[in-house]
Amino acid sequence: MSEINFDGLVGPTHNYAGLAYGNVASITHAKQISNPRLAAKQGLQKMRLLMDLGVPQAVIPPQLRPNFALLRELGFSGKPEQMLQQANKINPALLATVYSASSMWTANMATVSPSCDTQDQTVHFTPANMTMNLHRAQEAAFNYKLLQRIFSDPKHFTVHQPLPAFRDLSDEGAANHSLLCTDYNMPGVEIFVYGRHGLDAYRHVTGKYPARQTQLASTANMLNHKLDQTKTMLLQQSPEAIDAGAFHNDVVFVANKNVIFCHQQAIAGWDEASAAINKFFANDCHIIEVSAKQLSLEEAIATYLFNSQLVSLTNGDMALIAPYECKESDAAMNVINAVLADKNPIKHVEFVQCRQSMHNGGGPACLRLRVVLTPRQQAACLQSVLLTDDLYKKLDQWIDKHYREQLAASDFLDPQLIVEVQTALDELSKILQLGNIYSEL
Repeated sequence: MSEINFDGLVGPTHNYAGLAYGNVASITHAKQISNPRLAAKQGLQKMRLLMDLGVPQAVIPPQLRPNFALLRELGFSGKPEQMLQQANKINPALLATVYSASSMWTANMATVSPSCDTQDQTVHFTPANMTMNLHRAQEAAFNYKLLQRIFSDPKHFTVHQPLPAFRDLSDEGAANHSLLCTDYNMPGVEIFVYGRHGLDAYRHVTGKYPARQTQLASTANMLNHKLDQTKTMLLQQSPEAIDAGAFHNDVVFVANKNVIFCHQQAIAGWDEASAAINKFFANDCHIIEVSAKQLSLEEAIATYLFNSQLVSLTNGDMALIAPYECKESDAAMNVINAVLADKNPIKHVEFVQCRQSMHNGGGPACLRLRVVLTPRQQAACLQSVLLTDDLYKKLDQWIDKHYREQLAASDFLDPQLIVEVQTALDELSKILQLGNIYSEL
């Protein structure tokens, strides 16, 4: 079995609208001018790096924006440009919402359990409902259809509907879910991290930022995926981490196989939880905790050190795929150098430039959904989304052809932008052999 990283291709409407409250980078860079072409190139180059390192890589297409279907559901009518003008008049944030390119962060696309962990021995997918924010919640229906298209064989895959769209069932996907194992083909421990319980008070009243994931949603995913409950852990994200800007657990915690790399303040009650993990693995695991003295929560979130991808290389070692911002931080570099010098499987680091994404609060790990597949399962999924040299070249040329170099909020009212995006995605659906998936929804 191998882990395939399904990366979100940054969409043509990549922009900085500041829609994600609790996401420090998103708020900080709100209203700045974005560069969609550069953003898409940076994401694609990261995919190519992973492929060149021997890590299987696949592509998730962007969603159709602006989302006129949502505007029609909200009662808007008329010509497309008229609906956009009406939305802007009522609330500019609504206009920004229907243009949001946030589907690029596929770590929120779904929760995925490998077949070696599930009782029916199929790979289970539950698209995240992301009910905390409308600009993310609008992605759920398309994600469900897309996952059905890519993983269509019921002998190998089970694609669930998103959980009901209620506040108490708020689900943010794999950004709050980790798989631990000694090897990908061996059953392991699945960790579900939540910020609040659901069916109770919203969260601690004095909290600066809201907690998104609920324990109730995590439990539902655990049950729907037919997991062995003795091999699952429900852990609570620390309020300190949330209020520092860790709106998802993957901002302060990353794991791969039997290695965990995390901030010491990531999880509430971490001493007890880490002891249980060590016991399960009979101490054959590596838990690399970074203290606040080594790296403050604020610096961890500014650099997104723990949003690095932690991947297995073909020689058996592991590599950190870290954002370039870590290279610019003395504290983060001191941590990285200490990890590389220590006795653990992490022996290599690659720094990637994804600053266009980082300015919206999405690092390398935010851009990918990890899916562990057997060779037969990989053969059963849609082959045309798996990255190859040829597909990389086609996508690179497609970006050059269709993406703008600059995008500002004022461009949302440009009728030509609508045409550009629809033309681009129509061509992309042919490149990725997705059929008429955009016109279906």
